[in-house]
Amino acid sequence: MSTTNDIRAAFLDYFAANGHQIVPSSSLVPRNDPTLLFTNAGMVQFKNVFTGQETRPYSRATTAQKVVRAGGKHNDLDNVGYTARHHTFFEMMGNFSFGDYFKADAIEFAWTLITRNFGLPRDRLLATVYADDEEAADLWRKVAGLPDERIIRIGTADNFWRMGDTGPCGPCSEIFFDHGPDVPGGPPGSPDEDGDRFVEIWNLVFMQFFEDPPGVRSPLPRPSIDTGMGLERFAAIMQGKRDNYDTDTMRALILASAEATGQDPDGPFRASHRVVADHLRSTSFLIADGVLPSKDGRGYVLRRIMRRAMRHLHMMGTRETVFHRLVPALVRQMGAAYPELVQAEALIRETMRGEEERFKAMLDRGLALLADETARLGDGQPLPGDVAFKLYDTFGFPLDLTQDALRGSSHDVDVTGFDRAMQVQRERARAAWSGSGDSATETVWFEARDRFGASEFLGYATEQADAEIQAIVTDGRSVTEAPAGTEIALLLNQTPFYGESGGQVGDTGLITAPGLRIAVTDTQKRLGDLMVHYGTVVEGTVRVGQAVTATVDHDRRSAIRAHHSATHLLHEALRRRLGAHVTQKGSLNAPDRLRFDISQPRPLTPEEIADVEAEVNARIRENSPVVTRPMSQEEAVAQGAMALFGEKYGDEVRVVFMGAPEDDRPAWSIELCGGTHVNRTGDIGLFRITSEAGVSAGIRRIEAVTGKSAEQAAVATEQRLGQMAAMLRVSAAEAPERLAVILDERKVMERQISDLQRKLASGGSDGAQAETINGIGFVARDVGDLPARELKPLADSLRQQVGSGVVALVSTAEGKGSVVVAVTSDLTDRLDAVELVRLASAAMGGKGGGGRRDMAQAGGPDIARSEAALAAVRGAVAAAA
Repeated sequence: MSTTNDIRAAFLDYFAANGHQIVPSSSLVPRNDPTLLFTNAGMVQFKNVFTGQETRPYSRATTAQKVVRAGGKHNDLDNVGYTARHHTFFEMMGNFSFGDYFKADAIEFAWTLITRNFGLPRDRLLATVYADDEEAADLWRKVAGLPDERIIRIGTADNFWRMGDTGPCGPCSEIFFDHGPDVPGGPPGSPDEDGDRFVEIWNLVFMQFFEDPPGVRSPLPRPSIDTGMGLERFAAIMQGKRDNYDTDTMRALILASAEATGQDPDGPFRASHRVVADHLRSTSFLIADGVLPSKDGRGYVLRRIMRRAMRHLHMMGTRETVFHRLVPALVRQMGAAYPELVQAEALIRETMRGEEERFKAMLDRGLALLADETARLGDGQPLPGDVAFKLYDTFGFPLDLTQDALRGSSHDVDVTGFDRAMQVQRERARAAWSGSGDSATETVWFEARDRFGASEFLGYATEQADAEIQAIVTDGRSVTEAPAGTEIALLLNQTPFYGESGGQVGDTGLITAPGLRIAVTDTQKRLGDLMVHYGTVVEGTVRVGQAVTATVDHDRRSAIRAHHSATHLLHEALRRRLGAHVTQKGSLNAPDRLRFDISQPRPLTPEEIADVEAEVNARIRENSPVVTRPMSQEEAVAQGAMALFGEKYGDEVRVVFMGAPEDDRPAWSIELCGGTHVNRTGDIGLFRITSEAGVSAGIRRIEAVTGKSAEQAAVATEQRLGQMAAMLRVSAAEAPERLAVILDERKVMERQISDLQRKLASGGSDGAQAETINGIGFVARDVGDLPARELKPLADSLRQQVGSGVVALVSTAEGKGSVVVAVTSDLTDRLDAVELVRLASAAMGGKGGGGRRDMAQAGGPDIARSEAALAAVRGAVAAAA
């Protein structure tokens, strides 16, 4: 028997031997098709190659592509577990020709592989062709030798493929396997085609035309081939099974589910084991590709899949978390072909475990409510929509989970009533919104939020993605298009751009399409989960519904990431060095620096700053992985996670783990954070604290740089040290010691100069040289460049020499007028130094002054009037005498 792994390998090897490049599966999150929720076909990663927007170094390719169909128009979720061939996750084997070979070779490749290499009997195979495609019918006769009765013409859209309303298109040809007359069902195109007798195993798309406008087709200059073979279906045939869930891979997962639950794999819970096996695959692969459970978008679909599997596990009697224990069985089956499963196994298990714990906490209460409500219903009466909404809003039951729980009963759900209740909640949220900014603009974003839902953020995994323009806002109003030169705000259905929040600044970059170029200068979060891109249309006209490519400025994002991750390490280092009282009070993570405000009552000492900086750099050198996991807020806090200042958290949070394990803690730093981060601490590069200062009572601010900015800071410091050393005529190592000697020498010289200046100002050995005004001694001096700080000591010295009288001194040092007046104690009842100094100040264009009756000081801007200032004091003394 051929195992599923053997079949996959044989398929790829066969086409590789026939000149095809084996291309790894692309992510389940499509990067080049904004219209898709998940990758749903093998050709998705080659879409731009088929349209001519991208070239590859090969013209033939083959893949084993991961596919999920559980949301949007391709949604098989409700049927999974109850049919033989429906899956949320499956593998699509394919071979592709980009203008190389066409119908004849494609048919021959498929026929040879199926009949010769895999050995399927020719008489059990038949083909369908599009009704008008006589060329394909002739080839099936010539290449495969099929008689006309086994070449079936189908005239519907099932056998004509289109990439969209316009674009490449062409007829299809399918290969079917006949299980035999003992199986119910008719051939394709017959009234009984939905039976199980005839199973489609291969679809060949002949990309032959270009349709534009709709209904008008012209031949493509380079016709191409796109094929797909469902691995699970083909493996069932190769293994002699009629049910995909009986193949080796699926059976192994079913047996793992049976062992974990203690329930017979083929007993009354047969469908539940199938749900668990299928959903185990889709859940694990989605998490491995960066999708995490959330309330919107892809994360919401993932949560629906996970919770559906968990409910079936609950139905089988499990009361502990079980789902995550099945991951090793999947890794054993598929890890060799898809190494991302092995790499992400720990993350997958942790995510599943946390989600199941949260789900179990509310499942019993939700199911009890459902049971109470259905007990009140009459036979065939639908469950009221408001009850279904309460299950969704209060207990986290998606609508389809409630519908699945009612499967087999006589009740359905009033979906219209559910939608009505959802709309009422949205209106309440809008009425309660207390946002900022222009109210008209707020209304625009509310309308966009109601219409489109939350923005799908792809920036944790990529910096470039294709997207679709959902809304354009200019001057506070929504428009359908905007020409070059217009300043706009854009909403995309999915984006790699991070909107400013949690201290991390918003991304910048480009949004482009053929003939269109938009420079994004900022990205902001609006209403909590809308990523709004602000910028200018540089070239072309942007239109709502337009397909574009959004590209983040890589260098800027990398620098921001490094600063944000360094902030986490800095926070932990500060707490460990200073104490647990240190908490974050604000932050900025920009491309050129980080700013971190903390609760701290005193300045950090140089030794503390050096220790913290050294600790952060030690963690950087460890180059340990940076891991993010979704958790409940309570669980995160229980693990020691710190919440960031100013951040609003929901029931589920994103937790960032950094640093090598230490003691009993799973990581050195654990914080709740929704920002973008480096993959490993070593990516930060170098960390340097550039300043530490107080910003308010009890709050200190630390500024630092990392990576290139830190290198530039270090280089600048070294250059300044080199310049200083050159000026001192010593080596850089000797510069500090030499500078200390010079500073000491300067202090000695300054004291000597000050002494000489005071001596000169006081008249040297001739004493105070006072004049007498009506019996009052008076000394008036313009002391020139004597520093202002020397005026009071000099005035006091002169006052002592005078014995009885008034001293007035004016300094014009450094271009500033300073005046000091001193009065001996025996005259203070007649003369007030404060009043006298104010007269002098006014004469020099100043005002005010202060001090005591015996000594006062003031200033004035007009230094040319120093003699007038002294004259004003002289006049006042004369008047008082």
